[in-house]
This record gives sequence, structure tokens and C-alpha cells, in this order.
Amino acid sequence: MKLLFASTLILVGSCASLRHSEKIDNLRNSITYDDKKVVEKYLNTIKPEELKTHVVEVSSDKYNGRMTGEEGHDDVCDYIRSYYKSKEIKAPKSNKDYYQKVPKSVLPDNLNDSQNVIAYIKGSEFPDEYVFITAHSDHEGIKDGEIYNGADDNGSGTAAVLEMAEAFKKATNDGYRPKRSVVFLHVTGEEVGLHGSRYYTENPVFPIEETVATLNIDMIGRVDDRHIDDENYIYLIGSDKISTELHFIAQKANKEFTNLSLDYKYNEDNDPNRYYYRSDHYNFALQNVPVIFFFNGEHEDYTKPTDTADKINYRLLTKRTKLIFATAWYIANSDERLKPEII
Repeated sequence: MKLLFASTLILVGSCASLRHSEKIDNLRNSITYDDKKVVEKYLNTIKPEELKTHVVEVSSDKYNGRMTGEEGHDDVCDYIRSYYKSKEIKAPKSNKDYYQKVPKSVLPDNLNDSQNVIAYIKGSEFPDEYVFITAHSDHEGIKDGEIYNGADDNGSGTAAVLEMAEAFKKATNDGYRPKRSVVFLHVTGEEVGLHGSRYYTENPVFPIEETVATLNIDMIGRVDDRHIDDENYIYLIGSDKISTELHFIAQKANKEFTNLSLDYKYNEDNDPNRYYYRSDHYNFALQNVPVIFFFNGEHEDYTKPTDTADKINYRLLTKRTKLIFATAWYIANSDERLKPEII
């Protein structure tokens, strides 16, 4: 009798395993790009020289390290806003100046009011569903008389968002408006505790329940020691924690367009660095929004005044930006909304 019961358990377990495997295979096979040539056309508008222009500007000494609430960061926000205006990428109707004020009352002591910057391209078929591409625009200011330029942290992410916004705008102008709305969100207060993204998710401009996914970029312009002999990589963190489908979409985008090595080392639940909890995607994840954090890992200039624009690997920054763009393109243009579920 015990042997029969054990055999039955094995059989049931095997059937369940097969069903799970079948679900995974079906999901993986369902992720296809209808017209790769169209995606590649706009993917290839993302240029290293244009990314460099933004990184050099954002990490310039004139912004004094972009400390939250200080004049230098305010001026960087104006640079970002002016860029969106120049490309005719719109602000939300509720925030016509592109700014979402983040009051000093929600920031650490001694910091002044600051702002998130928000631009978006309205979707053609599902305009009330939103795909977010995010990066923080602040850095650490001036310490002991030295400017912390933050070229990688997070000039690289800021530049990537601006370039992707331009690529989506060019596609829109050519008749390829994304099916879902795409939101470009530059948050303040990351370095002092993820305050800008927390404020956004608690006071959303677009409904959180209609936020389909958040692709967050924080440091994608350098190479860490782990990959010193093979720089063709990017860390993905959080991609499988809320949506199995999102995890596979990023893998498909990479296979089709960029062929980077996707490193999940820091995605482990027991990762002592706890990066999943340390950048702005996390506040969206707390709202059950599927997220991916794109990251190059720490390097010798991390959180130092030596994190300067001349040390950015612009070829690699371009390739990583293209991966994020291809991932966002699929989510924004899929006939079916991304599912926040684990298979």
C-alpha cells in the first residue's frame, strides 16, 4: 500500500512538472517580434556619440554633483525638460511643465524641494496602459571640496532614457506609434533613499494599476571586475520576481538584437548586496508592477569623484541601451498586456 501511494505521488508530481514545463515553453514561444526590421531601424538610431553628449553634459562640473534640492540638480532637470521640449515629446496633461514637485517634507532633513521629470508618448491602441522607463538624475553633490560628477551613476542611465525617448518619437513620427503609452521618468532623491520614486508611486501621475512594467536604469556605462576579461554583459535584477513573462521578454530581446551575456548573479534572493532593494524600480515592485533593474555592477570609481565621463564605455552603453529599448518596444507593442504572474 505504501509503495502504491509513493508511486502515485511520483506520477502526480511528474504530471505537474510536465504541465509546468509546457506552460513555460508555450510562454517562451509566444514572444515574437512581428517586424524585426522595424525594431532594428529605430534601435539603430541610438548612437554612442549622442549618448556621450548627454553623459558629458549631465556629469559636467557646472552642475556641482547634482545633489537633490540644490541648484545644480535643478539645472540638470531643466536640461532634461528642454530636451523633451526640443523633440516635441509631451508632458502629462496634469504636469504641463514636465515637473512633479517632490516637497522637502518627504525628503531627508536639510534638503530643499526637488522634482521628478516626466515625459511620455501616448499609445495608439491602449493609451491608458503605461510602460515606464526610469532613471535617477541626482547624485552626491560636493564633498570635501570635490565634485562628484556621477557619469556612470547615473549620467549613463539618464542619457539612455533620453536616447530611447528620441527613438520612440522617431518611430511615432514615421507611423509606428507604440500601442501602449511609454513614460520617461527621471526621478530625484535616489542617492538619499529612493525618495523621488517613492513619492511618484504614492502620488502617481498615471494610475499605478495601469502601469504595465518599469524598466529601471542605474549605471550601465562601465565594466566591473567580475567581467574585466569579457565586457559584453549586463546584470538583470528583478526580472523574474513578479512576472515570468517579463523575464522571457528581456531574454528574447537580447537574443534577437544584442547578444549580451545576461548575468543574474545579483538577482539571487540571498544576494548580500541586496541591489533589488537599492534602486528606484523597487518602489514600483512594492506596488506589484513587474520590474527589471539594468546594472553594470560596481567599479573602482563607484560613489567617488573620479566617476567621470571620459571613463564611460560608450560602445557598451549603446548596446545596453538597445537591449532596454527592444524590451520596452515589445512590452509596449504586444497585443496582450504583460501579466504580473509567476509560472
